[in-house]
Amino acid sequence: MPKGLKPALATLAIAPALYSLLGFLVLPGVALQAINRQLPRFITQPAGLERLEFNPFTLELTLHRLRLGEAGSEQLAFERLYGKLHWDSLWRNHLHLAEVRLERPQVAVLFDQQGGLNLARLFKLPAPAPARKDRPAGAPFPLHLDRFLLSDGQVHFQDRRPSEPVEVRYDTLSLEAHHLGTLPNDTAELNLQASGKHVGRIAWSGQLSLVPLRSSGKLGIDQAGLRPWWPYVRDAAPLVLEDGTLSLSSDYRLELTDSLRLQLQNAALKLAPFALAAPDGRPLARLQSLELGQASLDLTKRQVSIGQLQGQGLETWAAREADGALDWQKLFAPRSTGQPPSGRAGAGDVKTKKPDKPDKPDKAPDKSWQILLADARLRGSRLHLADRVPAQHVELQVGPLDLALRNFDSLGQTPFRLELNSGIGRQGRLEAAGQVRLSPLAAQLQIDSRDLDLRPAQAYIAPFIRLELRSGQLDSSLKIDLKGGERLALQVDGRAAVKQLHTLDTLKNRDFVKWRQLTLENLSYRHGERLGIERIVLEQPYTRFIVNENLSTNVSELLIAQGQRQPAQMPPSRAAKPTEQPAAPPLGIHVGTVEIKDGSANFADFSLKPNFATAIQQLNGRIGSLDNRQSKPATVDVKGRVDRYAPVSIKGSLNPLDPLESLDIATRFQRVELTTLTPYSGKFAGYRIRKGRLNLDLHYRIEKGLLNAENSLVLEQLQLGERVDSPDAVDLPIRLAVALLKDSQGRIAIDLPLKGDLNNPEFRVMPIVWQTLRNLVTRTAQAPFKFIVGLLDSGETDLSQVEFSPGSSALDAAAQRSLDTLGKVLKERPQLRLEVEGMSAQASDGPLLAEQRLEREYRNGYYRLLQERGERVPASTEGLKVPEEEEGPLLEGIYRSRLKHQPPAEWGGLDQALRAARLREAVLASWDDSMLLLRQLAQARAASIKAYLVERGGLEDQRIYQLDVSVSEAPAGARVGVPLQLASE
Repeated sequence: MPKGLKPALATLAIAPALYSLLGFLVLPGVALQAINRQLPRFITQPAGLERLEFNPFTLELTLHRLRLGEAGSEQLAFERLYGKLHWDSLWRNHLHLAEVRLERPQVAVLFDQQGGLNLARLFKLPAPAPARKDRPAGAPFPLHLDRFLLSDGQVHFQDRRPSEPVEVRYDTLSLEAHHLGTLPNDTAELNLQASGKHVGRIAWSGQLSLVPLRSSGKLGIDQAGLRPWWPYVRDAAPLVLEDGTLSLSSDYRLELTDSLRLQLQNAALKLAPFALAAPDGRPLARLQSLELGQASLDLTKRQVSIGQLQGQGLETWAAREADGALDWQKLFAPRSTGQPPSGRAGAGDVKTKKPDKPDKPDKAPDKSWQILLADARLRGSRLHLADRVPAQHVELQVGPLDLALRNFDSLGQTPFRLELNSGIGRQGRLEAAGQVRLSPLAAQLQIDSRDLDLRPAQAYIAPFIRLELRSGQLDSSLKIDLKGGERLALQVDGRAAVKQLHTLDTLKNRDFVKWRQLTLENLSYRHGERLGIERIVLEQPYTRFIVNENLSTNVSELLIAQGQRQPAQMPPSRAAKPTEQPAAPPLGIHVGTVEIKDGSANFADFSLKPNFATAIQQLNGRIGSLDNRQSKPATVDVKGRVDRYAPVSIKGSLNPLDPLESLDIATRFQRVELTTLTPYSGKFAGYRIRKGRLNLDLHYRIEKGLLNAENSLVLEQLQLGERVDSPDAVDLPIRLAVALLKDSQGRIAIDLPLKGDLNNPEFRVMPIVWQTLRNLVTRTAQAPFKFIVGLLDSGETDLSQVEFSPGSSALDAAAQRSLDTLGKVLKERPQLRLEVEGMSAQASDGPLLAEQRLEREYRNGYYRLLQERGERVPASTEGLKVPEEEEGPLLEGIYRSRLKHQPPAEWGGLDQALRAARLREAVLASWDDSMLLLRQLAQARAASIKAYLVERGGLEDQRIYQLDVSVSEAPAGARVGVPLQLASE
């Protein structure tokens, strides 16, 4: 053996043993002591490493149970950290790790109220070392890791900066990465899984390159509760989250080189359920589910694209408060606080002024975000709307609502499709469909409504008129064409109808205006230019017009006087130099035709004694074309009847917008019963009218304000009754004049021509008419050379009266037999005329009339109650059954309305039945001696006799005259006889 070989061999034999001893035993022990000794220098909390293992041959290092922080509340810890180093790290210019495993790591990320982070306070980091000259500044440490595995990790996050702390725990966290490194073009494959109670599950898989930083892959969040994170939202907006769960998945691509580039593809989001409330506990919004799919995001292009958006069961509440602001608007209004938010500088904080820098050109504004929505559908939504500005609060329920949008672009330069189908109130429906564009604003929509309840409008008309809108529904089918720009262009075409309109005079609690249906056909509106309606159809209209005792009308007393508005003050600069704008032409209004079908009206004059009242029925006709831009008059052709049998016709033409320019109207009244005019004859002539009919032909022509009228008045079989004391009556021999003016057929014919200038303020039509009649009567009385004697002939059968049961105007079998006999006699004697004098008796009819009136009031009150409840009601109150339990409250209202005072206080102690009996007795007593009810019954009895003879007896109505009614002295319970008389022409 050569000299020196033996020591060398001994050294080679001892070196591995020493290397093993050093690596396995000495180095781990020394390193463990050094680490535990140095940890306090860099860690501010108690820290310690329990054990360290090192394999010098495989270069494997294992750290066991590292703890940073107080025992039991460690801020950073792990159970085991294993790493294996490749030997090629000795000759390669980077650190090459074969594998790193981290088992059961724990980390606590805690922010205090001032924004301090616990991890930042945990470490005492030395100053950074100067950059190496052989490596560019900022270059990452060269590292390549073949495999990294994190298992059973836990993360505790807490943020005490919000008003309510945010605290989240992920109990299970795992991460696996392959080929992770900082070398150029190193691309790692990663897979992350994390889950926790109330925060859902996070799944991330993809590729990651650190130099340059880029990543792509798929990210998913499943069933993540929003409640733990909601304090961040609530501090920005005072919204209380009652429920909310979010799921999200998306493919992504991220690059961070010179700028941040982020792209999301195939994104899907689901929010179900979701519920918000206001701080005071009232609900704001609820959502069953919201699903978003086929979505993408491009941060560079600032574009979000959504393929599908599906919402189900959205329910929201909104109200306009008494001050006019929306309740949602108030929630987001700026709130003033005495102290600035935690961690932020207040208004009084001192800030160090930085040195001035050279001015830089203004940065170009960021490009607006673009949101593309291919298909969005919202199903089963409900909106609860309220308006508390009017004195009578308005509440409106909208839904179930279905909304669909297609091809929506937030930049608004391309049109999108809109479809809406919703319920409005209890029975209404609203549908809309068409194209809409946002910039410039444009829309082409078809809007259809059905049974929209108009009663909510009551709150808005109440300040202007004492009118109650009892019912009314709106139907419409409208095509809307809207174009924005410097000048708004709005076109509306279609039809609209208002059905079952019923308004009530709230002062007298009676019908004012109503109709079955008002239809506007072929409606055409051009904003600022014209409004055209080809046809207006008014079906079964009704109106009531009353002249009060003081000569005011029911219309004028319904109007509520409004305070005059003060003119707005102009700014001084504008006031000094007013600019004159050319007046815009008035809106052109054109109506093709107006049709009236089966109309009616009531007219009453309470300034007369006795009161005058008449009814007009069966109004039918049309009014021709109306146009405010043309002078062509409109044709008029309307027919109707007064008190059921007297025909009325109105024919001619007029310009309703300027009647003094052109008018040619002929009006004819035929066979009008003069007894209805008794109040007027008593006031102006001093006599009641016992009998007679009126035929009146009025022909008025106006041309350029010049009146030329030809009026013809024919009175048939006029007989005056008793004299009436009236200060307004003319002092003329009226009876003599009437007798002398009659011709051989018992008629009085008078022609009343009228001429004058209506533009002359001193010209009045009625004084001229009265003066003409006065002159005619005077001349007739002074030249009595004509007279006529009326003959009265009796028939073979004496039918002097028809008896009626107390309180009734119905004909019983005996009365019908008598009238059948009378009808035969009148047919055989056509020269005879029948006179019917309606009769009633206070003692016999009064109590029953009071009972009947009370029953009508019950039905009317219950009818209004059903309307207020929004329930379906019959066309009239006839046959309406009032439940017994409703009569008590109704009787209380009838008592106060009829007697104009509260029930006596002593009645308050009575039991319910006795109190109701007292109320009923008082109400009945108020009607028991009503002359108006007795007169109406007497008129109804006379009308029943006439109707029976006309409709069943086949007589011409011209042969039957209704005399003025009377009240007899028939005792209580006795039948009441209506006298009949026979007369000839």
